Amino acid sequence: MATLFLICGLPGSGKTTLAKQLEISQKALRLSPDEWIAEILLDPNNIPELDRLRSPVEAIQWNLAKKLLSAGLSVILEWGFWSQQEREHYRKEAQSLGVNVRLHYLDVENEELWNRLSKRNSDLPAGTFKVSKEDLDLWGKYFEPPTTEELSKYT
Repeated sequence: MATLFLICGLPGSGKTTLAKQLEISQKALRLSPDEWIAEILLDPNNIPELDRLRSPVEAIQWNLAKKLLSAGLSVILEWGFWSQQEREHYRKEAQSLGVNVRLHYLDVENEELWNRLSKRNSDLPAGTFKVSKEDLDLWGKYFEPPTTEELSKYT
């Protein structure tokens, strides 16, 4: 049966590493908005344009994911899924397609996130963007970690 994998965590938590492992072990298509945005963004330092592109790219990726899931293929969404509401929305949509949904939450302390991001910032891999300490601290305030109750909803 097809499975939708939701990869949840802040930048630097290891989402891409895990998603790439799942891509191989689960024979699933991995969809990363940052990689797509990097292909079309002319200036990687243009943060307003990067932010503007995120929603339309994720919408296109979700439409593709639904078609693939409906065809019996597994998909990995490497989006971060910072809010419980967002995770619940995609869980319900995927279940309405008759597929399994798995949530992988990467819980990493802020200090370790910043250590990883500092290293990554100094030699950015393709499909990634610099993250400042200020942005990480701000995003950490918005992030809603999944509760034990929420995690129990996933197969």
